[in-house]
Amino acid sequence: TWDNFTGKPVDGYEVNRIIGTKAVAFALREAQIHAAALGYGLLLWDGYRPRTAVDCFLRWAAQPEDNLTKEKFYPNIERAELITKGYVASQSSHSRGSAIDLTLYHLDTGELVSMGSNFDFMDERSHHTAKGIGDAEAQNRRCLRKIMESSGFQSYRFEWWHYKLIDEPYPDTYFNFAVS
Repeated sequence: TWDNFTGKPVDGYEVNRIIGTKAVAFALREAQIHAAALGYGLLLWDGYRPRTAVDCFLRWAAQPEDNLTKEKFYPNIERAELITKGYVASQSSHSRGSAIDLTLYHLDTGELVSMGSNFDFMDERSHHTAKGIGDAEAQNRRCLRKIMESSGFQSYRFEWWHYKLIDEPYPDTYFNFAVS
């Protein structure tokens, strides 16, 4: 998809599909049960990410600013700071097949639950403990975090949508097969 912070399709994604380890799938099934009990579903944005995709992000971050995606994804920092501030990783837990990017939606309406910032918004407003978001959004983030942590995931403090399986099966392996 073109709708990402690079502004173009990302290397390593040949189809629009989310994959992960069996352990992630089982833990997500558990999270879905917890979410459904509260009237929510889980909307997944990303899972396993090939090393070629991570390399694509790193090459993009090293390029001069073109302002194509800055306003939507990182309006308050410079592209060159995305790595040093922890928004773009040189080694990603996604490449181990044990990370997931997701949010909640209302089962009765299908509408996304408001979280105070958009997915992949690289700014302090996306931190779990962000100031400047409403009480409802802060509560929604805590709800997602509780669901995910009770299902075996660990949050990432800079991104309310990012969770890594605690007992990941391949903690030292960074895979590089395409999502196809």
